[in-house]
Amino acid sequence: MNFDLSWILLGLPLAFGLGWLASRLDLRQLRIENRQAPKAYFKGLNFLLNEQQDQAIDAFIEAVQNDPDTSELHFALGNLFRRRGEYERAVRVHDHLLSRGDLSLADRQRAQHALALDYLKAGLLDRAEDALLKLEGTPFEAQARLALLANYERSRDWPQAALIAHKLTDAGQGDFQGRLSHYLCEQAAACVARQQPQQAQALLQEAIATAPGAARARIDQARLFAAQGKVDEAYATLEQALDAAPLATPLIAGLLAEFAPACHRVSEALDLLKGQYQNVPSLDVLDAIVALEATQAGPVPTARDWYVRHLEHEPSLVAAAKWIAGEKLEHEQFHPQVQRALDHAVKPLLRYRCAACGFEAKQHFWQCPGCQAWDSYPSRRVEEL
Repeated sequence: MNFDLSWILLGLPLAFGLGWLASRLDLRQLRIENRQAPKAYFKGLNFLLNEQQDQAIDAFIEAVQNDPDTSELHFALGNLFRRRGEYERAVRVHDHLLSRGDLSLADRQRAQHALALDYLKAGLLDRAEDALLKLEGTPFEAQARLALLANYERSRDWPQAALIAHKLTDAGQGDFQGRLSHYLCEQAAACVARQQPQQAQALLQEAIATAPGAARARIDQARLFAAQGKVDEAYATLEQALDAAPLATPLIAGLLAEFAPACHRVSEALDLLKGQYQNVPSLDVLDAIVALEATQAGPVPTARDWYVRHLEHEPSLVAAAKWIAGEKLEHEQFHPQVQRALDHAVKPLLRYRCAACGFEAKQHFWQCPGCQAWDSYPSRRVEEL
């Protein structure tokens, strides 16, 4: 049987042509798909820049459907869901990323961090804790520890918060001695509530050693001494607090005036407070001086005299209202109405204001109820800032 080479010569160009045509069709399809994915991506980006988050999410979903292996689009979509408060959908996106076997280690760690943020924003603190603990030893370790610290503070788990604070301090990521002292004070307060004064005293002593320049531990210790009938120790602790934290004098003055008569140290306390008033002309210090002088026998300056002196140096509506309260007016029958109006006007001036978020409160807080910042409340009231 003779083999005809002419068929081979004719078949080679035909096979080449068919192969070329098939490759062109594949390239065309690839170009179409590649154009669709960037188009959806840029459309989503445009919507995002115009703060049209609903349309941005639709565009990103389209982009993910066109190219389901693109991790960046998944991250963008998950972040959008979280920003909109759709935490369940954000969790699903990041869970899907973590379930992929082809995900790189860097992207896996990034997805774990994003999942932890989803849980934190959703208020699922237990799940957030588990997710954050898995980030130990990753590039997100520092961020995870800070988030864990905030998480433990919110749940009032002070021993765990202290453990994280020690790790952050050892890693050189800040000075957390002040916070550690607060954690010990919080545990001491819990011991006092459980009628465990000895444990509370030990914790407060540790808090003082942790942050010697902080006022809270000594103030709490003085209150604990006073509750146990140890007024002399309470007074001595407040004296130490004045030396260690002079800026906290307005917070200490009232307690000093309260404990001084019980331990027969009124004159000594008056000299101490008057000296402090010269350095810090605070209304709380002034009120403490007035209260102490009222307990003394013999001729002493009246409260009216002290408030007038204060007005000579400080323009204070609060001091003016207190002065008028003891003053005889020409039309005395209108005094109650005038006094009531003044007292109402000065109420906002007697509040404390957080320096971090501006949250105002009638009492002084060591941790702001609004932004959870520590030591953000100045010791002086709004009028004196």
